[in-house]
Amino acid sequence: MKKLVSILALLMVVNFAFAQKFDSFGDKINADGAIAATELNKKAQETPSFDAKVTGTVESVCQVKGCWMKVKLSDGQTMRVTFKDYGFFVPKDISGKTVVFEGNAKTKTTSVDELRHYAEDAGKSKEEVAKITEPKKELTFVANGVLVSKN
Repeated sequence: MKKLVSILALLMVVNFAFAQKFDSFGDKINADGAIAATELNKKAQETPSFDAKVTGTVESVCQVKGCWMKVKLSDGQTMRVTFKDYGFFVPKDISGKTVVFEGNAKTKTTSVDELRHYAEDAGKSKEEVAKITEPKKELTFVANGVLVSKN
């Protein structure tokens, strides 16, 4: 009987360890019900601001602190994801990983100064930063919580 209990306990521990497919940052969220990031442009045309749970692939991350990430959208575009109240960051080495994030998406116009700041955070050269001369209307996202795939 002791052997059976020990085996069951071991199986539960192993199952729990393998069930942890994501590292979590910010508020605790789960991956259930997430929509593909490629669906967001269509939804943004219907309403300028909306709450969503989204899954997608990270294109790049702020290399200063991990204070934002860009997630791939449809047709080669990306969406900048920042983190609510600057309250948490993500690892700087997650480019190419699958993420799930929950929060608010909205279409906004990003100023030249803000775009230049983001370009500097991304490690762009002074010449590349100087080429930014126009504000950009874009889809942005403020996440309450993020899951990063361990794969």
